[in-house]
Amino acid sequence: MAGSRLERFGTVFIRVRDLMRSGVIKPTEKPIWYDVYQAFPPKREPLYVKPHTRLGTKKQDNVPEIFYREDEVRAKFYEQYVAGTWPIDLSKSNFVSTCQRFVDKYTELKRHSKLNDSALFEETAKALLAEGIVLRRRGAPGSAKPRDPLLNLKLTDMLSEQRAAVMDISRKCVYCNHRVMTWLSGTSANTKNCSLV
Repeated sequence: MAGSRLERFGTVFIRVRDLMRSGVIKPTEKPIWYDVYQAFPPKREPLYVKPHTRLGTKKQDNVPEIFYREDEVRAKFYEQYVAGTWPIDLSKSNFVSTCQRFVDKYTELKRHSKLNDSALFEETAKALLAEGIVLRRRGAPGSAKPRDPLLNLKLTDMLSEQRAAVMDISRKCVYCNHRVMTWLSGTSANTKNCSLV
């Protein structure tokens, strides 16, 4: 098909012209731009030319990195504050994140005051607090929920405790695995033949 060549052999105009000549595209279905392109062709044909590079050499891209002032403010915000644990709903077009509110307030205060950056950063946090937006600092007490002590247990500790419990049971009982397994599964074991019970 014509689309599989990725415009490497001939231009789009030439391929559409050839499809019209062969009858694949009817004259009533020709693209809107076809007549304009035919009446005013470009001075230089837009052909795909693969750039020639020597083996072992790579051409360096000279694309400068783009940094905006508000990106620096965002980075500092995420270093100092916890942004929240809930996901951002991108389907709501009027939703403004806490970080974006901080950046907007920061730029507003920057226009109206002559404070240095660190003092302005603190003033922005105070202004948001006055508006009812509470910012939580990273590592501050109360910034993380207290964990359940059961979550601090390690798997190896749990397995070693279970293994010790099984060893205690097997030492107390004369019967082998059947006796231990019935006790572990919660079913009542037949204890009339046990010499230790």
